Amino acid sequence: MGFTTQLLHSDRRYGVEHGNLLKPIHPGVTYGYEDAHDLARVFQGKQKGYTYGRQINPTVEALEQKITQMENGRATVAFSTGMAAIGTTLFALLRSGDHVIASKYLFGNTASLFESFGVQGIALTFVDATDADAVAAAVQPNTKLVFVETIANPRTQVSDLVGIGAVCKTLGLIYVVDNTLTTPYLFQPKSVGASLVINSLTKYIGGHGNALGGSVTEMGQFDWTTFANIYDGYRVGEPSLWGINQIKKKGLRDFGASLAADSAHRLSTGADTLALRMARACDNASALAEFFQSHDLIDAVYYPGLKDHPQHQRTRELFGRPGAILSIELQPELDCFRFLNQLQTVIKATHLGDVRTLSIPVAHSIFYEIGPERRADMGIKDNLIRFSVGIEEIDDLLEDFEQALSSVR
Repeated sequence: MGFTTQLLHSDRRYGVEHGNLLKPIHPGVTYGYEDAHDLARVFQGKQKGYTYGRQINPTVEALEQKITQMENGRATVAFSTGMAAIGTTLFALLRSGDHVIASKYLFGNTASLFESFGVQGIALTFVDATDADAVAAAVQPNTKLVFVETIANPRTQVSDLVGIGAVCKTLGLIYVVDNTLTTPYLFQPKSVGASLVINSLTKYIGGHGNALGGSVTEMGQFDWTTFANIYDGYRVGEPSLWGINQIKKKGLRDFGASLAADSAHRLSTGADTLALRMARACDNASALAEFFQSHDLIDAVYYPGLKDHPQHQRTRELFGRPGAILSIELQPELDCFRFLNQLQTVIKATHLGDVRTLSIPVAHSIFYEIGPERRADMGIKDNLIRFSVGIEEIDDLLEDFEQALSSVR
């Protein structure tokens, strides 16, 4: 079946109560058993069932099955946010003395999280992820994991996903790919050898800015029998699931960053229209990128769909579409705040992946905390503006940008 058809019928495939088409919201956190032996067997993993809402919930489980299906993976664990998914995965799999390689273009909050692990005894090297050779050169004897994003936020650098996958396979490293900006609709990280795939469900998969959530999906391509950090208690059952089981127990259970049932329901219903929304948003982003590129008040446009983008050919080869995130730099003499304040349809807000087009002055907000030196290393100038392009009619967006630019001449 096609991508959208599978999503629309996912809940029914696994069974829904009372003939419903969608898995209903199950707010309960406690599950009772008539026979205490059954309760014990469920806890011991010898029998399927539910233990406690912090670890498992029928509504959340239905969403996890849908994400696994979307990513063509083996199993998924959902979390309360995308950051929770990243943080608990690192916590569950890494130990003091380990070394991690990550893209130097990581989103600000993700980079901050990695640096926090750094002060806890996990060594960290940031590299230019657009070049697999830079990753290979950073590998140390204690390297355990490589973490990259498909498309960087906000400058839209595209990682050398194929090359890095080859490095990780050769050296036996866990390869974690954050697929948030491309989504499973535009890109399948399994195709480049990803071990684990992260998604911030808050963004495009949910798509409506009404629920937080995150996920990590096991792709079944890493040999967990070779990974020394798997605890003896989790070296049971199918080896390809050892890693995700440890993430669920040592990450989700112990940290408790659980996804609420009502949020899972919103995210799941939003996911059903992912392909339709992404197609429209990508079309809009492409049209806006061309508009900005031809405008005399725009100094630079960063969008992988443009032919002069450094990774344009890679984008064409890897992704179904170039995504719906783009950034611009105004001419140096123009005030980015004055321009933003003239926008009427486009909303001034953080967040991305919404159905509505959002704008934000990057250096003054989401990347302010990292300081000017780090921003300069990432190529983020003070007048850089990021747009998360929505699904409005393109003529309305073009009209809004045209009038805003005209007002700051």
